[in-house]
Amino acid sequence: MTRRTLQITDVKKFIPARKVNSHKGDNGITLVIGGSFIYHGAPILSSIAALRSGVDLVYTSVPKINVSATRAISPNLIVIPLVDQKLTRGAVNKLLGLIPSKLDSATIGMGLAVQDREALLLLIKSLLDRDIRLSLDASALVPEILPILSDKNVVVTPHAGEFKHLFGTTPTDSKKERIMLVEKNAKDYGITVLLKGATDIISNGDTTYLNEKKIPAMTVGGTGDVLSGLVAGMLAKNRNTLESAAAATFINGLAGKATQKKFGLHMTAMDLLDEIPNTMKPFDRIV
Repeated sequence: MTRRTLQITDVKKFIPARKVNSHKGDNGITLVIGGSFIYHGAPILSSIAALRSGVDLVYTSVPKINVSATRAISPNLIVIPLVDQKLTRGAVNKLLGLIPSKLDSATIGMGLAVQDREALLLLIKSLLDRDIRLSLDASALVPEILPILSDKNVVVTPHAGEFKHLFGTTPTDSKKERIMLVEKNAKDYGITVLLKGATDIISNGDTTYLNEKKIPAMTVGGTGDVLSGLVAGMLAKNRNTLESAAAATFINGLAGKATQKKFGLHMTAMDLLDEIPNTMKPFDRIV
């Protein structure tokens, strides 16, 4: 097992260069699926974060009651309505017929209301069958998904409570024990696990990266949704789930530090989004 603290030099290797003669779509196409009657903002934050990460196109699928609000926030998002207020098999089947055939990555779960867990399983399995790399968060983190994720291109991004719900074990306050717990579950299920906290722990069961943030202002709601969008954005350009998750959490942390410096303990997730471009500039390469 290899363990190391994430460094800028690592992340520079994880973010591919952009070709000077590339065309729209060459730098990633991402799908974001989330939202509900109460949590309309979560998929918006994820979608804008994915765009800020440098992907070319983001499709945002939200319940039809949220479509107008989502479109009003940004003209940059391509909004696909879910036909029901919650995730149902009917909504999934309709969505699968509407998404583009060329799709690199997707993130699922932010603020999402799931009426039928079988619908969630159908959605995840169908996207994996299309060779779409996945970032799963929040409502998508249910134990039933684990059997279909084995050895697939998947990143799960739980906080401690979601980790317990997904894997059945509560992470302790001990950093050493948290690391070992993440590594075990990543190894057992053949996925990349990103446990969020003061120190983010990212592991695929063989290699583990630690990202020590300690940014108390980032407890504000929405920063995890931003991270989910960044993970999906990185996955759209790099098939390696460990590298993509590590790059995303590192960028999210750097942007968080800069935002906290600017706003103190009064930042919002929207402030965090605004800081991502400046944070990513040192990692931009054109070939």
